[in-house]
Amino acid sequence: MIYDVAVIGGGVVGGLTARELTKYDLKVVILEKCDDVATGASKANSAIVHGGFDPEEGTLKAKLNAKGTAMMASLASDLDVHYKNNGSLVVAFDAEQDEHVKKLYARGIANGIPGLSVISGDEARKLEPALSDTITSALRCTSAGIVCPYDLTIASVGNAMDNGCDLKCNFEVVSAVNKGEYYEISNDKETVCAKYVVNSAGLYCDKIAALFGDEYTIVAKKGEYMLFDRSEGGLVSHTIFQTPTKAGKGILVTPTVDGNLLIGPTSEVCDKDDKSTTLAGLDITKATALKSTTKLNFRKIITSFAGLRSACKESDDFIIKMSDKSPRVLELIGIDSPGLSSSPAIAEYAVEVLGNNGLKLEPNKNFNPKRVSCRHFEVLSTEEKNEVIKKDPSYGHLVCRCETITEGEILQAIRQNPKAKSLDAVKRRTRSGMGRCQGGFCTPFITELIAKELGIDETKVTKFGGESNLLFGKTK
Repeated sequence: MIYDVAVIGGGVVGGLTARELTKYDLKVVILEKCDDVATGASKANSAIVHGGFDPEEGTLKAKLNAKGTAMMASLASDLDVHYKNNGSLVVAFDAEQDEHVKKLYARGIANGIPGLSVISGDEARKLEPALSDTITSALRCTSAGIVCPYDLTIASVGNAMDNGCDLKCNFEVVSAVNKGEYYEISNDKETVCAKYVVNSAGLYCDKIAALFGDEYTIVAKKGEYMLFDRSEGGLVSHTIFQTPTKAGKGILVTPTVDGNLLIGPTSEVCDKDDKSTTLAGLDITKATALKSTTKLNFRKIITSFAGLRSACKESDDFIIKMSDKSPRVLELIGIDSPGLSSSPAIAEYAVEVLGNNGLKLEPNKNFNPKRVSCRHFEVLSTEEKNEVIKKDPSYGHLVCRCETITEGEILQAIRQNPKAKSLDAVKRRTRSGMGRCQGGFCTPFITELIAKELGIDETKVTKFGGESNLLFGKTK
């Protein structure tokens, strides 16, 4: 088979771009180097839908952030993804930062961002009583929100697959050959042929670009986070930023769509595979977050993690353009913050660019934009849940006590596109193992379910693919 388009990278941008392509009569494939989608930057980030006041006016970031944020609520509804328009506050602590807040307001107005206002420290504390007494002013943005980034990615890829897109995991692209009418894209075992290629490889987009003759330099920046138990999720309702610096948007304090509280990230240049957390990094996260609110209860932290984001040395802006050296290759380079917020608009823009460069875009009359998540059960009423349990008793068997996840939801996660084949894949789809015990009770049963559904021995079940086996043999 020769595909019309191969999308390299199964993150949120790659997933949404593939979904956008399935709106047309095209044969599309996603090539993902890991065992599952949403395992890179889309797995671990701040989960913020930025209002759009931060990017420099006139940039692609400014344009696509504003458009993407405006699209997010409708997209989340179609894909059955949790999204909340909770708004944000950028807080200042002195006169110099007060002026910076005013500059952000002016930039936001220039970018066409709705719902912006500069408020006093007292007004900010009326909105958020837990805020520090030392806050002098704040930029309020009512259009900002929060979303689950891996949930959005999985749903986007799943909807693309339901509309005919293929997904090939464990496909690390190592070579690309221009055969004239199409490209041969290979890993060490298999070759895929495609007329057009979209490079959406995140941290490794420079490596993929080099295969097509383009030169970019991507640097990894690590951000360390701390996640609090759901008991702390109501400390603030808005996303609380501090005035940004050259290193980034700084340490934030925010609720999550699942009811937890999140603080972070730090910003440190690191190796592309360094996802470690450090005592020094977490101490910085704690100390800086305490400037925004002294009410943080660090005894309620249930986990810490690090996420990596890409920074392109050639440009501070998104680079979305056809390759300089290879026709029919679209480069998506340096998609850092606000990449998640911009992702729906990036997908539309990417397909538009492909169309302007020869890709035939005939509408797919059978395209279905809707998807029902395996987590849909939790939002049903008691009566509706009882009806589901009558039809399928597996939904009446509680597996994850911390997050109240049932066997039925886990089975649906394993069976639904894109199918979960590892413990972490089930975790990302259902939240099983994300509670205060961090999988201490539910892991054995989920391992058994995965083995049974995939028709493999339990010793073959992995945490995240590869050689990450959970079990190595039987003791009895």
